[in-house]
Amino acid sequence: MHPVTRRFADSRCVRAVVLFAALAISGVAQAASAAAASMCSTHSPAHRVALVELYSSEGCNSCPPADHWLGQWKDSGAAQSIVPLALHVDYWNGLGWTDRFSQHQFTERQQTLTDLAGGHTVYTPEVFVSGRELRSWSESASFESRIDSVIAEPATADVALELTPQPQGTPGFGVDARFTSKTASKDPLNAYVAVYENALTSQVRAGENRGATLHHERVVRQWIGPVPLAAGSAQIRRAITLNGAEASDSAMTDAPGKYGVVAFVEDASTGEVLQVAELAACH
Repeated sequence: MHPVTRRFADSRCVRAVVLFAALAISGVAQAASAAAASMCSTHSPAHRVALVELYSSEGCNSCPPADHWLGQWKDSGAAQSIVPLALHVDYWNGLGWTDRFSQHQFTERQQTLTDLAGGHTVYTPEVFVSGRELRSWSESASFESRIDSVIAEPATADVALELTPQPQGTPGFGVDARFTSKTASKDPLNAYVAVYENALTSQVRAGENRGATLHHERVVRQWIGPVPLAAGSAQIRRAITLNGAEASDSAMTDAPGKYGVVAFVEDASTGEVLQVAELAACH
């Protein structure tokens, strides 16, 4: 072979090898990126996390300020200390306006937490922090003191949470939540999963908030549980399909943080929430 021809052939071989290597690296990177995009997970920290439950209703004219207050923690950046949820009750629905986010099971949960604490009356807006009522939630010092008290304690339970996308074209995601007790407590423990939605708006046409435009964050749309822990552990695996009311709001848009999942463990005998984990839906 002529020297010039040989050098040209060698040059082509080198370019081919470089190109193959580049494609291989690109393929690995794309596969890694796809794998990362197809799954997201989190694990609760060693300390307790405070679950903040707001019981609210669009039919209550004192609730919008509380809804606004809760919304300041809508982003998961505070998830290592505060995990907020808005649960809309249904006992205002007969007074002029039906809250489309209300569910009777939230009324029942509010009543159960109240009964466990020795109370008798439920009302809105009402706030529970880790299963304990906090009437002075609107006072910053009082709220911060309760949060600090909770997160200063070591967790007595672990929560691991993993989300995976549904098949293409199906609005939703898969949930795999695992719950483990870290103590030998004989009290019955229950596991829960809540699916929330952010950036919701309602034009209220009747009732106490007639004519108002209400904005909501962290509204619970789906509620799974209680699932008892057996031998100190439990697992909740569920395919969450967003349809009906959820799909009509946003059809599972790609807006970051639009949907998310909260998983928590509760002492069934006291209502005390032992540990929490949360994760925004991954796209």
